[in-house]
Amino acid sequence: MDKKVGKPVGKAVNLIKLSVGTESVEGLQAWHANKRAQTKDGLPRHVTRMWPKRAAEILNGGSIYWVIKGEVLCRQNVLRLDEVIGADGIRRCAIVLAPDIIRVSPALRRPFQGWRYLEATDAPPDLRADRTGETALPTELNRALAEIGVL
Repeated sequence: MDKKVGKPVGKAVNLIKLSVGTESVEGLQAWHANKRAQTKDGLPRHVTRMWPKRAAEILNGGSIYWVIKGEVLCRQNVLRLDEVIGADGIRRCAIVLAPDIIRVSPALRRPFQGWRYLEATDAPPDLRADRTGETALPTELNRALAEIGVL
């Protein structure tokens, strides 16, 4: 077992977060190209108030799964957690992400506040490379299929 942050680490855990104001995966990519959304070394980041208690598990190969318009559509690998002190003097956590956005099989998700932990067994699978260019089902159809148990 590896040791990170002083605790034994045996598995990875993911985060799940709403991408507020984003209309598509391409919109998320455009936001990450913005200098305000990047670290000094040019990597995309998401700044949050809370520091994850399970940081060691996240840094053991975890990702952040993005919910866009009610569906989990993509993920990014978490590279590190940086401390950021805001202009108000409050300590925050910058979740530093890999620049590659990996599309996943769409999964419906109700709105929630902040971020949540997402166990690997509950995470939607990555789309195969030959399927990433496919058009996703409309949200309404996806929702109807999920309600009757097809998805």
